[in-house]
Amino acid sequence: MGASLSREPSIHQLRLYLALSEELHFGNAAARLFITQPALSQQIRELEKRLGVRVIERTSRTLALTEEGRALLPAARAAVAAVDRLKRVAEAQQRQISGRVVVGTIGAEASMTHTRAVLGLLRDRHPRMTLHLVNLSFGDHMAALARQDVDVVFLRPPVTEEMELHHLATEPRVACLSADHPLAASPRLTLAQFAGFPVVDMPEQVPRLWWEFWAVDPRPDGSRVRYGPVVTDMESLMHTVATGEAMCFLPAAARDYFPRPGIAYVTVVDLPPSTSAVAWLRRRRSEPTITAVRSAAQHVTSRAEADRTDDQPPALAG
Repeated sequence: MGASLSREPSIHQLRLYLALSEELHFGNAAARLFITQPALSQQIRELEKRLGVRVIERTSRTLALTEEGRALLPAARAAVAAVDRLKRVAEAQQRQISGRVVVGTIGAEASMTHTRAVLGLLRDRHPRMTLHLVNLSFGDHMAALARQDVDVVFLRPPVTEEMELHHLATEPRVACLSADHPLAASPRLTLAQFAGFPVVDMPEQVPRLWWEFWAVDPRPDGSRVRYGPVVTDMESLMHTVATGEAMCFLPAAARDYFPRPGIAYVTVVDLPPSTSAVAWLRRRRSEPTITAVRSAAQHVTSRAEADRTDDQPPALAG
């Protein structure tokens, strides 16, 4: 048993090996890992000793993976990924114990009235709960929830199957165009008028179901959207639109939260509305802090619905 355990590589050694396999240069890999080149070389030799195979072919001028080294790569990646997942789950459980909730937001969701109402109610109901807000990029807002880097996210649906959500508000969507776009001066447009105009695209890690909803792809006539440059956050989106490289559709609130020189917002009469929501992982819905967020969100929407009902004029007697 002892001899077997002594040959087990450490996760640290596997991380170094993966970095070296990508760089194929001890100096570059060491700089990337913030360690010295001799220390990296020593750790790789120790890894080879523990595995019982050579993973790196060294010559005076070149460095390459051996056949055994290439064969071990998928398992090494899987082992490191499994440990990373374990750490994230442990951190999420630690947050549950401490009452700390990491709240992700995208775009201007942190500033929305309903978001502030939910977070305010949480603070009132649970004064010992700590809320930590993190603004997430387009490419990471769902991935961060899936990785449990955040506990909940205030976002714009749709979401993937592993997530549940509570709808908080509904609002129209508008077209976001460069100020000199051929359609920018029109007071009202239809989707058909955008045929052929490119739409900004999202990083590959963004679920396509999400961006296809926002791009309205396919269009009502069945035609597919032509995509333009990839954007990662609101500022890169605004820059890309302002330069005329592509357009997009955004919540109507963008008019107030993202006014920019060179940008025009135009009403699209047949564009389906969007919703704001708070989302969490389906498998975590019963955890105490997630339950607290869900309860607060439900209370806020119930109160908003009651306020709307109270504002309605009384019905005339027949």
